[in-house]
Amino acid sequence: MNLLKINFYVNTYNVFLIVLVTFVASFLFTILAKKVANYIGAMDIPNARSAHTKPTPLLGGLAIFLSFLLGYILFAPESTLMLSILISSFLILLLGIFDDLKPIKARKKFIIHFIIAAIIVFYGGLKLETIDIFGWVINFGVLSPYVTMLLIVSTINAINLIDGLDGLCAGISSIYFLTIGVIALILNKLSGLDIVLSFIMLGATLGFLAHNFPPATIFMGDTGSTFIGLMISVIMLLGFKAVTLSSLVVPLVLLLLPIMDTLFAIIRRTVNKKPIGEADKEHIHHQLLKRFSTKKTILVIYAVDIVFSVVSILYAIGQKKELIFFYIFLLFILLFLVFKTNVIFAKKDIKENKKALSK
Repeated sequence: MNLLKINFYVNTYNVFLIVLVTFVASFLFTILAKKVANYIGAMDIPNARSAHTKPTPLLGGLAIFLSFLLGYILFAPESTLMLSILISSFLILLLGIFDDLKPIKARKKFIIHFIIAAIIVFYGGLKLETIDIFGWVINFGVLSPYVTMLLIVSTINAINLIDGLDGLCAGISSIYFLTIGVIALILNKLSGLDIVLSFIMLGATLGFLAHNFPPATIFMGDTGSTFIGLMISVIMLLGFKAVTLSSLVVPLVLLLLPIMDTLFAIIRRTVNKKPIGEADKEHIHHQLLKRFSTKKTILVIYAVDIVFSVVSILYAIGQKKELIFFYIFLLFILLFLVFKTNVIFAKKDIKENKKALSK
């Protein structure tokens, strides 16, 4: 057995150890988070937008963060960049906790999100300088820090928006972290910070998902969804730096559902002359809920995300030309199905039914 194979098996062993430790930690911390949420009254009370019918503990994001912190202490290297990630993570955790206990206005949250992004960019030195989209290379030059901040804030809010159903955010995030990990395994690039963080977050989200899969016994709240969004953006940026992600296509494909859901929400609320930050019940998962049960809806979304995950893996390992067309084909199918729903525009028959009911 040559040295390369030995190194591969050792690294693979470390990967499973990271996932196992953080999974167990997250599972146990989530049990503790339930007790804390019940004790301080951090509960999600059902309303018109809710898919659940009884008060459910929040603060599940605290368990995810604590298991991430444990994973960092045990497995991640120390550096100025890692310190900036820890500071930003702690700040977004505090913001999420306060928002879960007493909702904060969207504008104030955006400002804090940009401050958090600035810490990673200017203190940590993590910047997106060039990207590759289907072979077209874009160099951002002096705009690099600001493009990077915008990407971080956009990802935080995209992931936060999809957290509207049991197991949805944790499941999609787990698929993302697993896909990045699989790409690293295939390319034999297992020593980068992006990969270590991916497997730490994979264990953390899966441990929480064991409690959050429908019917959920705890929610992650903004505490968890914004923290996960931050970590996804950081891992994405680190991937470009370490050439684990050589093209923007991979994260775009993996995050297609949250990206589309965010864009459609902005268009929908603009068309209906409503504030962009105002919550509604017309997201993609809400549309599926009209046709399936909560569990089936989640499984459908998982299946779609896994398909895009496989496409991303194949694209990353070199099957680019063939998969560009397949990706575009999948995108058009998804758009066709979305436009059959009320994600952007309410259908006439639905409007007429509402009018008939109001008479």
